[in-house]
Amino acid sequence: MTFARLDHISDLDTLPRMPAWVTSTRAETLEDVAFLLGATLNHLHLVLGHTEVPHALLRDRLALRAAEVCVAFSGRPERAAELRDAVHLLRPGDLPGPAGETYLSWRRAVERPVSIRVLSRAIGGLGTGQIADWLDAGQGAPVARAARVLETVLTDRSRAETSALILADAALAQALGWETLLPLMVIGLKRADLRKRRDDLRMACYRAVTASAMEVVSVAVDLSRRAAHLNTVAPKLRAKGAGKAVEMFLTHDAVAPSSLPLPDRAARRLCDRLVDLGAIRELTGRDTFRLYGV
Repeated sequence: MTFARLDHISDLDTLPRMPAWVTSTRAETLEDVAFLLGATLNHLHLVLGHTEVPHALLRDRLALRAAEVCVAFSGRPERAAELRDAVHLLRPGDLPGPAGETYLSWRRAVERPVSIRVLSRAIGGLGTGQIADWLDAGQGAPVARAARVLETVLTDRSRAETSALILADAALAQALGWETLLPLMVIGLKRADLRKRRDDLRMACYRAVTASAMEVVSVAVDLSRRAAHLNTVAPKLRAKGAGKAVEMFLTHDAVAPSSLPLPDRAARRLCDRLVDLGAIRELTGRDTFRLYGV
């Protein structure tokens, strides 16, 4: 993502918190909703402008959150743990299943700068021309534009909810001048909101982005602190390939030891060492087929 860099701030304790008057205000009128939306988006932009924020890790974590929302919308039971397993424990030739494919779609959407080609690869089965037409349907201020894209896609393809939400967040990112997609609108919407149209849908999107921006700020601050601690303990690691392994943890929500650039036994020892140092967490609670993350 491209954000204004705040070079004069380097202490994580100075990462700005969302003001209490934003988090505690109950907006009823359109004017109040629009005001809080602007305030939360501005605050989010300031937080994301800090170099301490691990942007790739944040996007990957939010891709999991977005996939969890979309899977719930479809009525499936899979949640974060099952989605991680569906993707990270795949063997060559295996298929991820519907829930895993939803997760992969969001991961593909956030891993590279927003473009028609990237979105086509993320969604799959849709031509670049169709995607371009849908994105062109959005007009107006950023969230209103994204809401219009969401409505257009759902009108054309009522069952393509994941695709519609990816394109809506892509339109929002483009309108805000962000280089990469950040799952935002999807996190705050409810299943019933997807049946709304016109002003009702626009209002739902305003509220959704306001709520999700608050959540994303909290996640960004938490991941910044965890990433800073991992960077602090990294010099203590002596294993060959440890530096590349640390980089994987700093850019991926979850990592299997088998994917690290070390022999299997060395990879497991490194993960155990980082857990002991409080730098990463074991995410599954299992004795085997474990996954680790910041």
